[in-house]
Amino acid sequence: MSDGPKISILLVEDHQVVREGIRSLLTVEPDFEVVGKAADGGQAVTMAEEKNPQVVVMDISLRGMDGIEATKRVLKSRPATHVIILTMHDDAATVDRALRAGARGYVLKGSGIHSLVAAIRSVSRGEAFLSPDVSHYVLKGYLRQDDEEVDPLSERERQVLALIAEGFTGREIAEKLGLKPKTVENHRARIMEKLDIHTTAGLVRYALQKDLSS
Repeated sequence: MSDGPKISILLVEDHQVVREGIRSLLTVEPDFEVVGKAADGGQAVTMAEEKNPQVVVMDISLRGMDGIEATKRVLKSRPATHVIILTMHDDAATVDRALRAGARGYVLKGSGIHSLVAAIRSVSRGEAFLSPDVSHYVLKGYLRQDDEEVDPLSERERQVLALIAEGFTGREIAEKLGLKPKTVENHRARIMEKLDIHTTAGLVRYALQKDLSS
């Protein structure tokens, strides 16, 4: 595999130790080249534009912009790039949101490096790759348009909504999530737009119906 062109990879992971560990494991592969590392969603979008990688390995739980929103923005500016979600989240709704955002691969962190390596090679060939532990969601039809309604909110938006429902102010939510108050307000505005709910009371009712609050 080392004789041909290498697969260029952008690695997006907020924990430095994990990021460096994955990078070192990937660089062992003779056909891989890690061309960049990003610690948050905004940086991921910027570096994808600069480096134009073939594959982006994207965590979901990132500071600020989460990995699913970053996936959408990366693919908007670099539609030929293939995104693999690498995460601990194995619930159907998160898998659904990631694939709807355009991700071509979904790998659980507990799957081992061999799964990630296989996923990178698969998506670089234009194929899709799902960890066996989540692929059954697709087989059960979670991605069909006629299935029951899927939560339209991103993981970060769900976190913000849950805290709104618990009565926290925008500034308090920003402190809890490590965000800027303006970012929280932007999340709040997007939540209202997505849900077509325009009052705090309405947001609280929605959160309680969906059992988002603790």
